[in-house]
Amino acid sequence: MNTVLHISTECYPAAKAGGMGDVVGALPIYLPNQGVEASVIIPKYRTKWFDSKSLKTVHRSSLKLGEDQIKYSIEKLDDQSLKYPFYCVNIPGLFDRENIYLGEDGHGYKDEVQRNFAFQIAILEWLMLSKEKFEILHCHDHMTGLIPFMLKACKAYNKLSETPTLFTIHNGQYRGILDWSSAKLLPHFDTSFKGLLDWDGNINCLAAAIKCAWQVTTVSPSYMLELAEDFDTLTPLLQSEKSKCTGILNGIDNEIWNPTKDTYLDFTLENDDWKKFKRSNKSNLIKGNNLKSRRPLFGFIGRLAYQKGADIITEAISICLEKKLVFSTIILGSGDKEIEKSLLALAKKYPRDISVTIAYDEKMAHQIYAGCDFLLMPSRFEPCGLNQMYAMRYGTLPVVTHVGGLKDSVRDINSGGSGIVTKSINAIGFVEGIERSIALYSDKKMFTKHSKTSKNLDWSWNQSAKKYSELYDKFV
Repeated sequence: MNTVLHISTECYPAAKAGGMGDVVGALPIYLPNQGVEASVIIPKYRTKWFDSKSLKTVHRSSLKLGEDQIKYSIEKLDDQSLKYPFYCVNIPGLFDRENIYLGEDGHGYKDEVQRNFAFQIAILEWLMLSKEKFEILHCHDHMTGLIPFMLKACKAYNKLSETPTLFTIHNGQYRGILDWSSAKLLPHFDTSFKGLLDWDGNINCLAAAIKCAWQVTTVSPSYMLELAEDFDTLTPLLQSEKSKCTGILNGIDNEIWNPTKDTYLDFTLENDDWKKFKRSNKSNLIKGNNLKSRRPLFGFIGRLAYQKGADIITEAISICLEKKLVFSTIILGSGDKEIEKSLLALAKKYPRDISVTIAYDEKMAHQIYAGCDFLLMPSRFEPCGLNQMYAMRYGTLPVVTHVGGLKDSVRDINSGGSGIVTKSINAIGFVEGIERSIALYSDKKMFTKHSKTSKNLDWSWNQSAKKYSELYDKFV
């Protein structure tokens, strides 16, 4: 059985800011069925999950970060609450914070470089001495992107230099671009390898990972193709490395996203009575948000950001309400302050038609998936997207743009699929998507048919885990 260590800055339920947390928390559960023993290591944050857990220290030492000597420890979860071995890096003063990436001002921490470098160095220092042996290191996003480089270029880690590395790009917009003064924080490395760090005259952690990792994956096949076609200055790099690049569509954890036993829901699915399940959860959602009933209910869950098309949502809903279309909407998310203000203003103007909650609320998210008729996803780009899979698992039809993982997972109802795919990525395109959804909802027979199709699709990690296992097999 291959042994793999997933290295990430997120892992649900310990710490999650986005889809990467879901992936790292779920994929290791499904890998043993494919002959892979997977473990996970992330930083130790001061989240509620960590506060409630018992961890034992398995390694304690210090590392050199530039001129500073920094104490750290590796801790291991001391219970069976997760279905795989779980480790964390405890670096007092750097990661013991309630939020993963953002300070109280809503901006990134000012010591992000020191945090990411220390995290990666601590893991390699531990692996050099640990009794735990991992045949493959699976790194996630630019925050772990220097590990493949350090294995190749730092003499201190020669012992690990033949350890295969797989690097997964969850979101290529975040690249870890640093000026060269940051190089002094790295362990001593052979300067002949300096070019592996460089892209556009800066240190680029994402580019370094693409160059140095043995294999590179993205979280959907279409996203890999999109990056190879238009990844601005990184396009030629991906094209030159295409022989080791693969797109594997993410899956979801069917145990967590299970309508029959979802602990976040007040009404679970019983006796396969989907009509009662949807009706009860929708009624609960409408009452709880003071919305009008007897009309199609749309939901949006996610970051209020340009990538997610949150501004498109605002404009499209405003146009639809001005056109006096009959529907209700629930928005759950946070992010861009101007988008937040616009949505709150819209909710104030139409209080019985739209409800806006500026927050991240896991319970409310599950209730929206279960209670809504449609889920809005007007993404400008979407590496994979999991929300559309969660929605379909609960019989909620996604309304999406034709990009990235949305392209790979949602087919339009006119093509025998179970979603509404908009033709253009703008407010007008999404107004048309909402209009089509309302028309579908009015045809109860067709709406029920497509809803049934969506909930019967299998989005579990089984197929994706098999593909990752096949990649791992290339290494050993």
